[in-house]
Amino acid sequence: MLASARGFWARHRRKILVSLGVAGAGYAAYRLYDAHRGQLVRVEQRAREEQAADDLVKSQLQTHFENVQRISDTTTLPFAMHYLRTRIMEELDISHLTEKLLQGKGESSALTPKEKIDTWEKIKILSFTRTVSSMWAMTLLSLYVRVQVTILGRHLYLDFARDTDGTQQEAESDTFSKSGHKDFLATADYLATYGINALIAQMQRAATEVLKEKQLKDLMSMDQVLQTVLQISDMFMSLCEDNSWINYLVPENANLYAQMLALSSSGLDDSSLLKDVGKLDQLMSETRIVLASEDFKNIIVRSLRKIAEVVTEDLAAQIGTPIPPSGLPLAKLLARVAQLSLPLLEEPNKNKHIQIIRSMPEVELFYTFLYANMPPET
Repeated sequence: MLASARGFWARHRRKILVSLGVAGAGYAAYRLYDAHRGQLVRVEQRAREEQAADDLVKSQLQTHFENVQRISDTTTLPFAMHYLRTRIMEELDISHLTEKLLQGKGESSALTPKEKIDTWEKIKILSFTRTVSSMWAMTLLSLYVRVQVTILGRHLYLDFARDTDGTQQEAESDTFSKSGHKDFLATADYLATYGINALIAQMQRAATEVLKEKQLKDLMSMDQVLQTVLQISDMFMSLCEDNSWINYLVPENANLYAQMLALSSSGLDDSSLLKDVGKLDQLMSETRIVLASEDFKNIIVRSLRKIAEVVTEDLAAQIGTPIPPSGLPLAKLLARVAQLSLPLLEEPNKNKHIQIIRSMPEVELFYTFLYANMPPET
C-alpha cells in the first residue's frame, strides 16, 4: 500500500503540485478579492454616512437661516422702522410752514412777499428732503438689518454646528443671551437714535444744491420728478466721502456704544454690561466690511433706483387726473411729494417698498453669498 502510494506520488507529483499551486493561488486571489470588496463596502458606507451628515448640515443651515430671518421680520425691523418713522416725521415736519402760508392768505399783512417766497423755498427743499431721506433710511435700514441678522446667523450657526451632543438649541440660546449678540441686534436702532439727524442734514444739503435752479412755477413731468429724486440721492452719496454714510448706521466705536447702552439701560455706568464688548466689536467690524464693499454699494444703488421709480408711479397715481406731457407746476407737486414719505416708512408687513427690495434677485443673491461666507457677486 505504501509502495503503491509512493508510486502514485512519483507518477503524479508534478500534477498534484501544480493543482495545489493553482488552488492556493485561487484561494489567495479570493482572499485578496474579498478583502478588497470589504474595503470598497466600507468606503461606500463611509461615503453614504458623510453624504447623510452633509445633507443634515445643509438642512440645519437652511432651517437656521429661516429662523434668523424670522427674528428680523417679526422683531428687529418692525421696531426699528416704527422708531425711524417717528423721528423723521418729527425732524421734517412742514405743517407749520403750510399753516404759515394759509395764515398769509387770510391776512394780507401776515407775510411780506419775501417771507412768502422764503417759506415756499423751505417747503420745496424740505418736501424733497423728507421723501428722499425716507427712501434712503428705509432702504438702508432694511438692507442693514438683513446684513446684521445674516452675520449673526452665521456666528450662531457655527456655534450650533460645533455642538454634536444634542444640545444645540440650548447652546444657541445661551450664546445669544450671554454674548454681545443682543447688543449687536440693538444697533438696528442706531440710525433712528443717533444717525438720522446727520443723514437729514446731509440730505438737505444735497436737495438744496439740486433744487437751487428749479423755480416753483417750473413745470415738472413725472420723469423729471424721478430724475430730481435720483439726482438728490446721487448728490447725497457724493457728499458722503469715504463711505461716511456707514456711520449713520453703525457705531464707529464699540466701547463708546456699549457705554451708551449701559447708561441708557440703567441710568448708571454699569460696567457689567460692557463685558461682551469684544464680541460686539467683532460683529460690528464684520458689518462695516460688508457695508463698505462695492457689492453692497451696488445693491444700495439698484434698490434706490427701483424704489424711486415706484415712488414716482405712486405720485402719478395720487394725482389721478391725466398729467399734461409738459407736467405740472412744481408748487402744486410739493405737498404730494412730501406725503410720499409716509408709505415709505410704513411697518414692514405692510410696506410694499421693503417687499420689493427683498424680492430683487440681485439682493437675494448677495445675501446668499454673504451667508455662505463667499465673496458677494452682483
